[in-house]
Amino acid sequence: MLFAHGFGCDQSMWRFVAPEFEADHRVVLFDHVGFGQSDLAAYDPQRYGSLRGYAADVVELCRELELTDVVFVGHSVSAMIGVLAVQQAPELFGALVMVGPSPRYVDDGDYTGGFSRADIAGLIENLDSNHLGWSEAMAPVIMGNPGRPELAAELTNSFCRTDPDIARRFARITFLSDNRADLADVHVPTLVLQCSDDVIAPETVGRYVHEHVPGSVFTQLSATGHCPNLSAPEETTAAIRAFLGR
Repeated sequence: MLFAHGFGCDQSMWRFVAPEFEADHRVVLFDHVGFGQSDLAAYDPQRYGSLRGYAADVVELCRELELTDVVFVGHSVSAMIGVLAVQQAPELFGALVMVGPSPRYVDDGDYTGGFSRADIAGLIENLDSNHLGWSEAMAPVIMGNPGRPELAAELTNSFCRTDPDIARRFARITFLSDNRADLADVHVPTLVLQCSDDVIAPETVGRYVHEHVPGSVFTQLSATGHCPNLSAPEETTAAIRAFLGR
């Protein structure tokens, strides 16, 4: 099982989930280039100018470690990175778990992504002008769970540790990407895990993903917010186990 973190995070975000699978899987955790303990010198703006560069890293990692029949578990933007990795090397993957996925954040005609283009422009502008302030304001919104401020504080600290230039570039490709057309290319068993009251990836988006990934399974979590791997690890683990046991 290969666990991939979301925007502004690192592999520690899986610390309550990944160990639960170590008894019957080889578990691999990693940091995307530019985040966590990754080598910042490896960051290439051209390679990482789209999500496909991060997907290529996932494929290279699988091949370097000689992984086969991989269960890729991707949170948030990494769900789409997983879609692209499966597209690039379908022979490597046995299943895909998408936690809070969104193939496009911007509303488009009949498609509801949850944000207007002006919303996203404002979000990116605020991140450009005040990285720390943006982190402190957005982390509680993304995390949800206002009754558990320690979760928002952890996410805030993670955002603040990220190199501001890399965070700005990654935010642009995350929030402006459109991967809707790639969903039909997923031909491995797929689980869509949808949180309740998720302002980043609302239920309509999760159901869109489910409807457009052939044969996928949709599971609605009771967990609120966008980070159930931190806020509800037991429920998240149980849902993944139920899917893998099908």
